[in-house]
Amino acid sequence: MIYAVLIILGLCFGSFVNALVWRLHQQDLPKKKRAASDAELSIAKGRSMCTHCKHTLAWYDLVPVLSWTLLMGRCRYCRKPIGLQYPLVELLTAIIFVLSYAFWSYDLNSAAGLGMLILWLAATVGFVALTVYDLRWMLLPNRIVFPLIGLGIFVSLLRAIQADSIAGSLLGALGGLAVAGGIFYVVFQVSNGTWIGGGDVKLGFAIGLFLGGPVLAFLMLFIASLLGLSVAMPGIVLKRSKLNAKLPFGPFLITATLLVMLVGQRIVDWYLGTVLYL
Repeated sequence: MIYAVLIILGLCFGSFVNALVWRLHQQDLPKKKRAASDAELSIAKGRSMCTHCKHTLAWYDLVPVLSWTLLMGRCRYCRKPIGLQYPLVELLTAIIFVLSYAFWSYDLNSAAGLGMLILWLAATVGFVALTVYDLRWMLLPNRIVFPLIGLGIFVSLLRAIQADSIAGSLLGALGGLAVAGGIFYVVFQVSNGTWIGGGDVKLGFAIGLFLGGPVLAFLMLFIASLLGLSVAMPGIVLKRSKLNAKLPFGPFLITATLLVMLVGQRIVDWYLGTVLYL
């Protein structure tokens, strides 16, 4: 029953992500280039619309995945294609919700542990939105990153409440923040923003708060770097891209964060056990 609820919630919030990233991008454009008025682009009050013909969508056009499938990926009104992004983001968010619950390492019988899970699920919506936005427009908007930092602070406080040592837990969160965000800040300053963007720095601070410790933060950076390298190297080797080609790093950071948040401590324990055994 819980998994069914999480799947439904994930699909609905995935649909919200698709609307959110498009509206935020439109709001950042000059008014002359926007596809709709300020009222229509409002996150809170605007009605869902086709991004091509701007026709207001009915509820039966908005059922996650199902509507896209029945319409064969086309708008009911103008018949123009609706990108595969829409059902994929909805499915991805649902999968993340389910995996987050299945692999949650904190006590769900406690108010703090349950509260952390709820805040984390809310944060994953922001993380998915940032992934889509960065892949499409090479940008990590502050309007998504700053709320994530706020959620990270609350998660750090709840983690401290159920920890054996409140001071130790809070120091760990500061350590994670210093590693995930601090390293990026130094790189950003040294390179004058040519190696890494300011959005990645702020995202690093948010991630560090969620991970709650320097070890997990280092593991996240290691995994993110491996993922980025695995994507970039084939193009470089085949000479399809240059060494200085821009690559959105946010999706790799977020993917690594999801992995480390859910199974990172198990990876660390396995590694330490293996090293000590050898």
